[in-house]
Amino acid sequence: MWQKGWREKVFSDLDRKWDLIIVGGGITGAGIFREAVNARLDVLLLEANDFAYGTSSRSSKLIHGGVRYLRNKQYNVTFESVRERQWMLREAPKLVTPLPFLLPVYSENERSQKNTGLQLLMYDLMAPKWWHRSYSASQLLKVCPYFRRENLIRGYFYGDALMDDARLVLRVIREAVRAGGTALNYTEVINLLREKDGQVCGVLLRDRAGKAGQTCEVQARVVINATGPWSDKLRGQIGALPRLRKLRGSHVVLPEDKLPSQYYAVHLMHPRDYRTMFTFGWNGAGIAGTTDLDHAPELEEKYAEPFASHEEIEYIIEALQFTFPELGIQHKDIISTIAGLRPVVNTGKARPSDESRAHAIWEEDGLLTITGGKYTTFRVMAAETLNRASRRLRGNPVFPTRKRLFEPLPTEFSPEMENLPNLAYLLGRYGNEVQEMAASSPAQELEPIQGLPDCWAELRWAARTESVVRLDDLLLRRVRIGLTLRDGAFDEMTKIRSIVQPELGWDDDQWNEEMEYYRKVWKTYYSPSPG
Repeated sequence: MWQKGWREKVFSDLDRKWDLIIVGGGITGAGIFREAVNARLDVLLLEANDFAYGTSSRSSKLIHGGVRYLRNKQYNVTFESVRERQWMLREAPKLVTPLPFLLPVYSENERSQKNTGLQLLMYDLMAPKWWHRSYSASQLLKVCPYFRRENLIRGYFYGDALMDDARLVLRVIREAVRAGGTALNYTEVINLLREKDGQVCGVLLRDRAGKAGQTCEVQARVVINATGPWSDKLRGQIGALPRLRKLRGSHVVLPEDKLPSQYYAVHLMHPRDYRTMFTFGWNGAGIAGTTDLDHAPELEEKYAEPFASHEEIEYIIEALQFTFPELGIQHKDIISTIAGLRPVVNTGKARPSDESRAHAIWEEDGLLTITGGKYTTFRVMAAETLNRASRRLRGNPVFPTRKRLFEPLPTEFSPEMENLPNLAYLLGRYGNEVQEMAASSPAQELEPIQGLPDCWAELRWAARTESVVRLDDLLLRRVRIGLTLRDGAFDEMTKIRSIVQPELGWDDDQWNEEMEYYRKVWKTYYSPSPG
């Protein structure tokens, strides 16, 4: 799939009326795409940048109900999210995995935690499953001895789930394409097409990956706006007023040996304002965050991507130092940073963290917009959006289709595959393509990269078959070593080049140009001192 020349073939076949055009290649658009393909609709997914380029590769990496939403009395959001977490644990094993949490309670924040035991009981009843317990201070320290001992009163255990956000998007999209859908990254919608009565009936798109930047008008029964934080921009083309509040969430990536536990995530409170934060192991490294700030319009005007501010980074480090003083975590320990924008429907709350994470669907002049919500609830959002569109679709289909959004994983492997220590990791990310991915490379390329669960064969596979247009697509979203290795994996660039340059068909000039572009992107938006 997506072998050399595939884009040209797709562009030559666009000139027909589609059932559905989806604008936005993040998890929301991917979920709608998969469900629509399951309903045997003729579907086109368009993404202006790379698949999962925006919020869906910069999330907190958690599939969770959100214990903190119970404190804000967002019961419906939490109930929906917990149920979807359980569904994903069943349907996407090895890609979505159980994640046990420890939650310490200190005298400084005891008042804000007075109902935590009851909230965790509610949390599990919503699932329903029993996945929590309480600890005395001494019991908690036996489980994880790195907690600050001073003023530690008690603790709790509860369960949520972890995932690789960009790889989950890619898997949903690729499995939908194999089932008959059409998806294009680096294809920008520059205008909405409208009937004489003003109803949206298609899009004018431009190929941003093609040398000529060709444009094309494409008609559809329904156009869905699934562009997340940028939904208001597309809505603006039909004169709709802005309704979103863009909130920035930032994280730092740390070495695995700086984590307080290899087995547990930690739900912690910031000592300054008692805001909820997390730290956990991810892809051979560790993540800590997140912040929740309004993203200033002037930052979007000046910078192509969001990035963690110096103040946010220091805020995260302050929380880690307070909770785990013996680990001595400092700014110099940070491998990289990640910042993403959340699409939140603006209700005017004074504190960003108090805004609801519920999703909203708007139908305006025939344009259907789905926005807000959480990564965890993408399946619910997809079904509700498509049901709103159903009266305009062939056969008036009903959603959800009750068909799988994730193909079952293979159970038989070659002897070489069975001996791989990272087989579960690869299975989750590549699904039924895992055997072909491994066979596409020399045996030595199945070796791990600097002790990470990633292997060199993934780079070759991504370059050959996963629609890589820029080097940052490869290293930040396909194989995430640009986030988990120091200096954006530049120390490994010679070997990376030897594997992927022939697969991508780049001459030396293009390789050097791409490497310099990637260096600039990484230093500006992902380094320990971004901006």
